[in-house]
Amino acid sequence: MAKGKFYVVWKGHKTGVFRTWNECKRHIDGFKGAEYKSFLKEEEAIEALKKSYEDYKGKNTKKPTLSTAEKKAFGKPVLNSISVDGACNNKGRAEYKGVYTDTRTELFLEGPFKKGTNNIMEFLALVHALAFCKKHKLDLPIYSDSKIAINWVQKKYINTKVEKCKDNKKLFELIERALKWLKSNDYNNKILKWETKAWGEIPADFGRK
Repeated sequence: MAKGKFYVVWKGHKTGVFRTWNECKRHIDGFKGAEYKSFLKEEEAIEALKKSYEDYKGKNTKKPTLSTAEKKAFGKPVLNSISVDGACNNKGRAEYKGVYTDTRTELFLEGPFKKGTNNIMEFLALVHALAFCKKHKLDLPIYSDSKIAINWVQKKYINTKVEKCKDNKKLFELIERALKWLKSNDYNNKILKWETKAWGEIPADFGRK
């Protein structure tokens, strides 16, 4: 297996997996809205090409290591909380779940849905957790490792390139229901970013990386 970085271009003058930055750059320079990202392993890049840029945007594909001092700066997660996560394979089979952070007791698991993305699943998981807390009168913080999903919840708006079709009709119904819930409900729960590089995988992780 060749060593070095591998570059995936989802949208550019030419798409595919490229072995050098110069080659990648040649295919994205001057292309408006180019979508690309680097990976450490060729098999990861090949797998990523089968998915969409949205599934990787804002996510660090490296496994960063932090010093003891850096980890200390992040502090520790609030264990009396809820953690959520989403998962999607290369065929768009998607699901999400929520657990109690300290015990990892599963609170809900939804899916599989057709033609979804990780970000959509993370978004639905957060809204599900908020509704769950409101129903059970729980003032617990909720963790997600997706900045994009957190942003969507805060803005009460999603920005996805996934197109509605017959296969994902049910999924889009859930999205519309989630957006409607956000716009018609207040909540006191804090939505927090799970710091994977300091704390490891989020407790709700599906373990498929």
